Amino acid sequence: MKKLIFTLLVLCTFSTIKAAEVPLLQNIYARKHISLNGAWNYIIDPQEIGYYSYRMTPLSNGFFVNAKPKHPSDLIEYDFDKAETLQVPGDWNTQVKELFLYEGPVWLHRNFQYQKEEGKRNILYFGAVNYETWVWVNGKEMGHHVGGFTPFNFDVTDALKDGNNVIIIKADNKRNKDNVPTQIFDWWNYGGITRDVLLAEVDDSYVEDYFLQLQKPAAFQMGNKPTKASKTKTLNFWAKLNQAQAGQKITVSIPELKIKQTAITNAEGYAKIDLKANKLQLWSPSNPKLYKVEILYSNAKTTNQQESISDEIAFRTIETRGKQILLNGEPIFLKGISIHEEKPFTQGRCNNAQDADTLLSWAKQLGCNYVRLAHYPHNEFMVREAEKMGIMVWSEIPCYWTISWENLDTYQNAQRQLHDMICRDKNRGNVIIWSIANETPHSKERDEFLSNLARYARTQDTTRLISMAMEVTGASNYVNRLNDNMNKYVDVISFNEYVGWYRDVSDAPKMRWEIPYDKPVIISEFGGGAKAGYHGSKDQRWTEEFQANLYKENLAMLDKIDGLAGTSPWILVDFRSPRRQLTGIQDFFNRKGLISDQGQKKQAFWIVKDWYKTK
Repeated sequence: MKKLIFTLLVLCTFSTIKAAEVPLLQNIYARKHISLNGAWNYIIDPQEIGYYSYRMTPLSNGFFVNAKPKHPSDLIEYDFDKAETLQVPGDWNTQVKELFLYEGPVWLHRNFQYQKEEGKRNILYFGAVNYETWVWVNGKEMGHHVGGFTPFNFDVTDALKDGNNVIIIKADNKRNKDNVPTQIFDWWNYGGITRDVLLAEVDDSYVEDYFLQLQKPAAFQMGNKPTKASKTKTLNFWAKLNQAQAGQKITVSIPELKIKQTAITNAEGYAKIDLKANKLQLWSPSNPKLYKVEILYSNAKTTNQQESISDEIAFRTIETRGKQILLNGEPIFLKGISIHEEKPFTQGRCNNAQDADTLLSWAKQLGCNYVRLAHYPHNEFMVREAEKMGIMVWSEIPCYWTISWENLDTYQNAQRQLHDMICRDKNRGNVIIWSIANETPHSKERDEFLSNLARYARTQDTTRLISMAMEVTGASNYVNRLNDNMNKYVDVISFNEYVGWYRDVSDAPKMRWEIPYDKPVIISEFGGGAKAGYHGSKDQRWTEEFQANLYKENLAMLDKIDGLAGTSPWILVDFRSPRRQLTGIQDFFNRKGLISDQGQKKQAFWIVKDWYKTK
């Protein structure tokens, strides 16, 4: 990979953004919008006959034109209005039995009524579609998006009309070696529109993006280690308009702190101001304080354009000092658990606050103050509900296992997903770690790929820590030495270990871990599988007793690691995976959960809960 890649992508617009795709609208739920969730007609298209001719050339009159017969003799071999429906948001795998294992294109269609308003722009927002998406509105192509776990939106103003409107998308979840994630991954490849679809209405000139967080201590920003607990009471605020307009006023107000100040945009439509907040209560797991924030923009060039955006934002600092993680300047142990974005009880992709509340409540019952949202950005409800509940978050992009490290398009894809993850959640105070990868094999190409991602993340956000889940590759008998060139680019050393599952559990008391870096250590994964309700000897794999003993031995082993600052065992709840097929035990589920797919707590749950009480 050429080193030119990083420079170009930091300075330039992403090449994957088409003309109608616009930068992500910050805090979509606080804007005036209508929901386009509900029943969408669908057509399965494994041979892509709706997009290509039989010579594999793109069609000009594919399914996206939504053709209707004008004469009895017209040949049209599809009809969305007569097609069956799927509920959106929702994956097709759990809604249609025949599509349980399906990977490929599916067309989705929705009619909706709308009356346009002069001087307004319309932004069509998708919370996520897995994996590759093409969008048409009233037959006009809006654009193409790659990536299954981050939001994207299009300016559809010119495509909409008064009265009935039609949205048609082609969603394709086929796996590909150059994708992010690549062809092989250990979770279910749920396809479809898996998160909310919204149509927002904004003024011609609007606040496109904004940021408000507590300033990172200066020593940390410069790459130095703070020598004492850091104290700061300065809030950094900036906002950006969708248009390059100088002299526009953007006011930020935090009523509880008696703060109300106005920033003026520069020639690029960007405004920045620092706010002093001397009586600020800092967010923490024991005090998940949120402040109501109002952002007001009145367009000086018109008399009738005024925009008000409400948010609730938490303020805190997160940094490191030697082998400690400091929250608000004080050492904290991250008592965590890893979580997949899978619905409790029914499976399928989580997509609402109720799903989030169930999973996070189980994490709280375990004693957690932190969750690792693996292995991709989870839905916005998950992050916001965690913030309200006092739970810190590790958020990750799916650079998982073996990525096409030398492929430029793959890097652009990964950086775009990293950008969109940070963009959506940069105002959530509970997000403390951006993770750039999981269990990636060492190579020069991989190091260049991931180090560029780490550097890019720091250009987007200086207030959080950078990490990744590494692998231990320097094992010799009972000595495990972590040796990863990426240690220079991360703030926290994190790695996965599976003593007791992929190595005999009796080895745990003999293990010695050597981590030659003066940085905090998180064990990002450890654990083993058990089928809930299956009992036997502690030496019998798949029993609850086996899993419980594995955890006892591992926790005793981890207690000996110098600099241990947190753990996120694998995993909170059993989840679906096509790699886990053992009949009668796995049945297409990864059984490493501390809780079953039906909500039953296994013995190991209580082992971890008791251990966290000591931390």
